[in-house]
Amino acid sequence: MIMKTVSALIAGAALSVAGTTARADGHEKLTIAYFLEWPMPFQFAKVNGTYEKALGKKINWVSFESGVAMSAAMASGDIQIAVSQGIPPFVVATSGGLDLQAVDVAVSYSENDNCVVASALEIDKNSASELAGKKVAVPLGTAAHYGLIKQMNHFGVDLESLSVVDMAPAEGAAALNQGAVDMACGWGGALRRMKENGNVLLTGAEKEELGILVFDVTSAPASYIAENGDELATFLKVTAEANAMWNDEANRAEMVSVIARDAGMDEDATADTMATFVFPTVAEQLSDKWLGGGSQEFMDGVAQVFLEAGSIDNRLGSYAGTVNTGPLSAAAR
Repeated sequence: MIMKTVSALIAGAALSVAGTTARADGHEKLTIAYFLEWPMPFQFAKVNGTYEKALGKKINWVSFESGVAMSAAMASGDIQIAVSQGIPPFVVATSGGLDLQAVDVAVSYSENDNCVVASALEIDKNSASELAGKKVAVPLGTAAHYGLIKQMNHFGVDLESLSVVDMAPAEGAAALNQGAVDMACGWGGALRRMKENGNVLLTGAEKEELGILVFDVTSAPASYIAENGDELATFLKVTAEANAMWNDEANRAEMVSVIARDAGMDEDATADTMATFVFPTVAEQLSDKWLGGGSQEFMDGVAQVFLEAGSIDNRLGSYAGTVNTGPLSAAAR
């Protein structure tokens, strides 16, 4: 069921992109995707109109519930840039034939994406085998889905034994708290709500030991990047400046209230969430650990896991071509 569902999502998006390029080429408006309840420094610049001042055009910001939905919207030309798209949905999309490229490392967050088991089951990492036969809510083709597969493989739980329901994190949190599912996977505010009635099997550090890296990228259609490289470089420069501002703790009191309002969260939850986030500098993003090679290797591993799990039908021979460092390098100059 998982394979058919994810394949159908990508097939639909691929059909949409077949005769389409990013429709904003040359237009005066730019449409950008982002997540609510996912607080990031760029939102300080978003609220203050910094992007529009730098780009000299109107920006239409549209919130999405999953990276898979972002891929489909980029494929159809409805959005030109996706901020903080998870690597797994990006890999699913490019493996399915969508010509998207990652242009920066938006955020690393191993503690802020996970699967939560209902407290009533009293299942932890020492009894995870008891999850066999249980019902799980997870947004397919996302970082949460990849984490679920890797964790179940680690615990020796047959994925085929699970009843998997494709749900956005907010829906999964509601289902878990209502007792409609036994486990739910997600991120951000939804993950915090899941934890109110459940527990994680592995911490972020424990997941990293298993090779479950969790990070997002800024992505865009290759056609848009080819036609608008300077515009994208300016966008990334504003983003990098906002990240640098946040990374200086002296600025956080000023920024957190603005970011919280834009993210649809209270200030305490925003501060707690962002405390688990890492925003690499441009130099770090261009290093071998990230876009200089590490990210591409990680994508290759993600694709192999999804292929073996039957969640995608095929994988690329190499994911090197899905990363474009040109705009970010230009932003650093």
